[in-house]
Amino acid sequence: MSHQPAHHPERTTLRPRFWAEVVLGSVAALLFVLTLVRRDWIELLFDVEPDAGSGALEWLVVALTALVAVLCAVGARLEWRRAHPAGAHTGR
Repeated sequence: MSHQPAHHPERTTLRPRFWAEVVLGSVAALLFVLTLVRRDWIELLFDVEPDAGSGALEWLVVALTALVAVLCAVGARLEWRRAHPAGAHTGR
């Protein structure tokens, strides 16, 4: 009986695009949560009221950061699956 080592196909490395999507998505998610919790952070940080206190800018920030976070998460998942294809980890 001969023992053959399990075949391990070469893993593809994660491209810089994956890491960019992870970082950008994380920042967008953080801004999303920050804007939901503390809507006046833009006025406090920059000492301006671009929407004259109506809150429209904050809701725009919430919508855009949520969209960017979701798109980056999807993009990072696609990059991860490209680098780690299904079935590549089976022992057969």
